[in-house]
Amino acid sequence: MIMNVRARGATRRMSRLVRWLAGRNALRRPVDRVEGALLVTLSAAFLVAMTVASILAAHTYQSQRAASAGLHPALATLIQAGPPYGSLARFGQAEARWRDPGGGEQAGVLTTVTTPGITGTAAGDRIPIWLDRSGQPVAPPAGQIAMIVNALAVGTAAAASAGIALLISYTLCRLALDRRRLAAWESAWSLTEPRWTTRR
Repeated sequence: MIMNVRARGATRRMSRLVRWLAGRNALRRPVDRVEGALLVTLSAAFLVAMTVASILAAHTYQSQRAASAGLHPALATLIQAGPPYGSLARFGQAEARWRDPGGGEQAGVLTTVTTPGITGTAAGDRIPIWLDRSGQPVAPPAGQIAMIVNALAVGTAAAASAGIALLISYTLCRLALDRRRLAAWESAWSLTEPRWTTRR
């Protein structure tokens, strides 16, 4: 019984919305119908934008997972000492050698960007590194929580951008429609005013 009452209420609200958008009402001007259609269109566009933002967030998460799945942990032996601790340590580098995923030995330069652990190390120290499929050192992969936060940030930014763009569009259209309403009101008043002034 309660479900029937709720269903009837929802149907009544829906029919009221349809009447408001498309029904005939002598007091409603064409500009009002245009504004109603604009609201429906922008609402549908916002729902589409939310869907696209969700897909974008999921794609970002999947691409981060795929990128981190292709990385392999390894140990590198430093040929020279790493950069000392200090203000410029984040830009340091050191030569090292390591074994790639295929078992071959490689040598190259490790930076504090790809291998933050080289700061303050001595020559001969062994430090953990991450290698891509070609055996080159890369930055450590993000953790699960960081991947989720990044994906949520991308999705939220996309949805917020779309919402702001749609809100600006509605505001500009509303200003144009208000100008039309004011012009129509002034035109109607210019026809009515002489009749009002002659009644006195």
